[in-house]
Amino acid sequence: MTSILTNNGAMVALQTLQSVNNDLTDTQNQISTGKKVGSASDNAAVWAISKTMESDVSGFEAISEALAVGEATVAVASAGAENIVDKLVEIKELVVSAQSENVDHVKIQTDITKKVEQIDAIMSAAQFNGVNLLLDTVDGTETSLGVLASLDRVGPTGTPAATEIDIAALDFTNNLDMSSMTAIADSTTAASALTEIEAFLSTAIDGAAQLGADKARLTDQGEFVGKLSDAMKQGISAMTDTNMEEASARLKALQTQQQLAVQSLSIANGAPSSLMSLFR
Repeated sequence: MTSILTNNGAMVALQTLQSVNNDLTDTQNQISTGKKVGSASDNAAVWAISKTMESDVSGFEAISEALAVGEATVAVASAGAENIVDKLVEIKELVVSAQSENVDHVKIQTDITKKVEQIDAIMSAAQFNGVNLLLDTVDGTETSLGVLASLDRVGPTGTPAATEIDIAALDFTNNLDMSSMTAIADSTTAASALTEIEAFLSTAIDGAAQLGADKARLTDQGEFVGKLSDAMKQGISAMTDTNMEEASARLKALQTQQQLAVQSLSIANGAPSSLMSLFR
């Protein structure tokens, strides 16, 4: 039935045009912003998950900076410990040479004293931002340096817990106190000094090795956090970013549908006028 009061065809065509226009607006918005889920109204569940993950990514970026600072701190201490080992090796060479009777033991002892003073200077100077891992305390109070290493979250709504890597102070202040080392005056005292320098050298080597292992661990953790952050960013992108190839194809289709819907509405609006021919 055709009615001049109610144009059902025009109503259907108008609804179709409005639906196509809404879809076209959404698609154009996705293309212009690059986001298919840009607000909670687009997809509340996905938006909530993405925001939680984005906050974690921000946290991991801060962790990367903390690890970089921690690694630099350990690197300075490690360089100092290795330098101390080199000086102890030089002292050992002098002590070994003092085993002979026909050497100037006084000059050898003087040289050793200067190298011991250099070791003390290295221990005092091997600090980064006020933290010195070669002494008995890292900052005057704490005996270890805690480096933020990770944020662990259990479940989507769980509270993240910070995890630290503890770097212990080497306590060279006491373990490498060479003030009590036997002064070399002859071959007999040189023999005693050799035993003592071997113990000091072993302590320094163990400390340098420990710092080297700590530095490698921080480096590995930094690389892991970087990869984890990248993976989370990819996950967020997969959930919220617009697939530009798909959106482009959809835009073309919707533009075609829009043109057809406009034509359909024009035809439907012209239908009542055709009734006039029936009254001629």
